[in-house]
Amino acid sequence: MTGLDRYIARTVWWSILLVLLVIVGIDALSAFIDEANDRSDAYGFAQIGQYVLLTIPGRCYEYIPFAALIGSLIGLGQLASSSELVVMRAAGVSTLRLVWTVLQQAVVIALLGFILGEYVAPAAEQRAQSGRALALYADRQLGQEQGVWRRDGRRFLHARAVSSDSRIFGVTLYEFDDAGWLERVLFADSGRYRDDGWTLKDVVISRFGSDPGVSRDHQDAMHLRSNITPQILELENVAPSQLALRDLWGYAAFLRTQGEDPADFELATWKKLLQPAAVAALVLLAVSFVFGPLRDGTLGFRIFAGVMVGVLFRLSQDLLGPASLVFGFPPFYAAAVPVMLSTLIGLLLLRRV
Repeated sequence: MTGLDRYIARTVWWSILLVLLVIVGIDALSAFIDEANDRSDAYGFAQIGQYVLLTIPGRCYEYIPFAALIGSLIGLGQLASSSELVVMRAAGVSTLRLVWTVLQQAVVIALLGFILGEYVAPAAEQRAQSGRALALYADRQLGQEQGVWRRDGRRFLHARAVSSDSRIFGVTLYEFDDAGWLERVLFADSGRYRDDGWTLKDVVISRFGSDPGVSRDHQDAMHLRSNITPQILELENVAPSQLALRDLWGYAAFLRTQGEDPADFELATWKKLLQPAAVAALVLLAVSFVFGPLRDGTLGFRIFAGVMVGVLFRLSQDLLGPASLVFGFPPFYAAAVPVMLSTLIGLLLLRRV
């Protein structure tokens, strides 16, 4: 890499890092303010801060394509505003070489983002969600509508909190018979996974028979055989977009064995696989804007254009993703169409240049 290439790369990198810092900082501050509404004795500002800090790797991974787009616009825009790009081209440096230099940085950023999203963010996100749920459960703030739901055959298990040491808290289990009638409801204060099931403590069992009335039984401890493992509950506790590829594949296979549709996890898998391509496509789009429509634009207008393009890109993903689940077309197309459109527009604009 020549000195000129290093200079361009350094300019683009600093711009992207600055944009990423600003976006993630604003998002994290907003999350901290939202979490402060749930503040209690067990979930104080220290716990809220820890939760937000643990979610930062996931936020960085989510905003890398957005930051790459705006950062490239700002970095190359500065070079264009100071006429440095004009001087480079007048000195014999081709547009293709300038584009290739910037795209090389996009590839490096995409690979770093992939490593972050595959090895750092999932573990941090699981720890964050587990710590938050345990803190809220300590004050009994976590309601029945929250926590983790999971089906196991004719059983439906709900745990209000899941810890990282194979324990669950606030357990409710609904069990139905072959005809679909509710057979029994089980409540337990806590449980720990052992061997092939859960050892539950302080259990109250309500049985529903053919005769009117409900019979109740209390047990200090009982063992419940189940295909639901702590790993499954931990994965259920985290959004699919924050899971690693190996977890997405494994959980999709588990859902198929349960007769459930894994489309959400297949969509998240394709988005994660195509994120490096999305970063490259958005950077290509930014380069084409700087050499084309935004060649003489101001810094503020370039930022505005980058934000609008990023919003449209994200909006197209958010619309096509649910549409693939509703209309049944392959999730690959929902993840790939925005990337292909961005690449096509960028190439057409560069061709005009």
